[in-house]
Amino acid sequence: MMNRRDFIRDGIAAFTLSFSAPRFLSELAQAQGAGSRNLVVLYLSGGNDALSTLVPYTDSFYYSRRPTLAVPAASVLQVGSDSAGRALGLHPRLTGLKEVFDQGRLAIIQRTGYENSSRSHFFGTDIWSTADPRSTQGPGWLGRYLDSLPSPVDALVAWNTNRETPHTLEARTVGVPSIPNIQTYAFSSPNTGAEAQAERSTANSISSHLPVNRPQLSFVNSTAQGALATLDRVATVAAYAPSLSYPANGFGQALQAVAGAMAKNIGTKVFWVQTGGYDTHSGQNTNAGAYNTLMTILNDGLIAFHNDLRTQGLLDQTLILQFSEFGRRISENGSAGTDHGAGGLMFALGGGVRGGLYGTAASLNPTADNTTLENSGADVKYETDFRSVYARVLDTWLGADSVGILGADFRAGAPAFI
Repeated sequence: MMNRRDFIRDGIAAFTLSFSAPRFLSELAQAQGAGSRNLVVLYLSGGNDALSTLVPYTDSFYYSRRPTLAVPAASVLQVGSDSAGRALGLHPRLTGLKEVFDQGRLAIIQRTGYENSSRSHFFGTDIWSTADPRSTQGPGWLGRYLDSLPSPVDALVAWNTNRETPHTLEARTVGVPSIPNIQTYAFSSPNTGAEAQAERSTANSISSHLPVNRPQLSFVNSTAQGALATLDRVATVAAYAPSLSYPANGFGQALQAVAGAMAKNIGTKVFWVQTGGYDTHSGQNTNAGAYNTLMTILNDGLIAFHNDLRTQGLLDQTLILQFSEFGRRISENGSAGTDHGAGGLMFALGGGVRGGLYGTAASLNPTADNTTLENSGADVKYETDFRSVYARVLDTWLGADSVGILGADFRAGAPAFI
């Protein structure tokens, strides 16, 4: 069976002998979803500061260690206390998510991570992608899920709204289409009208040749067939009229495309959405700095998506899972920001989510006997292995085998948020 590396090495040469490839063909998904459920994976790129998203506003050390960055206690959106009795509140810009929490459909999972956090963007992202801190090479955890699906596969079962395919979705036998702009997902031709249509028909005819003695060419041509078959389905998403206005930024428009794909029922079941700017080493100040903007973008995009899906009757069959590659240091630095840390925050929302606070907040007292901190009290220590969250999604939401996909059994520690 041909893998991605073989395709890149041998397939392109064979393919160009046949016809000129539209850009999207090299990233086509050949996988199949399960049931009618949708999974939207939301990645906050850069390392989100969990202590500014979910604020331990009664911990005096939060304020003494963040004299200029701490969110004022009077401003937080209180969400109650966790099982350890620590009072917590959402960032004041997350008003929409607070409403979803109050409705019981937002699960906040505290102190997620793994032993000996790398505190590296690249290595950390690879660890969260492969779900294996010991090995950051090879397919991602959702890529392995796609590989496990039975044939025949739907060419649009997964959709990456980012330009580059994330490691999480890399697979051995599947590719995932990158469609950041539905308007440009089209057959590439310098001509228009009848000539362009004739070229597309010719490309379709050429790709129908699947020689068994030339596996590279057969793989490429079958990929091309799948890509050509998706064009009309993706085009229908452009005609989607949402029930409300989405924010006019990249994050909002990506979520609108996802909602359109669901509403038009084009066959996609796994979506990747990414938004960046979370590497807040400086200028993070919660009153006038970058983090307020980040929280506004996150809140406004997600609440528009949530409300649109609810209106369309799609919320109960949709799960949104958010993560970032690490949390940030407890103490602020000298540039009004925070540096790379360890334990972070995940959340899940959707119609089938059991909302609430999961896990416990750390005590931010930097004493030697504080087991909720690590790195000499500089970082929050993880409590919930992030792979247990993945296991819950795989087993309960996607109906897959988490043990086989993750390579070990993480079910025992899985929070029951779905």
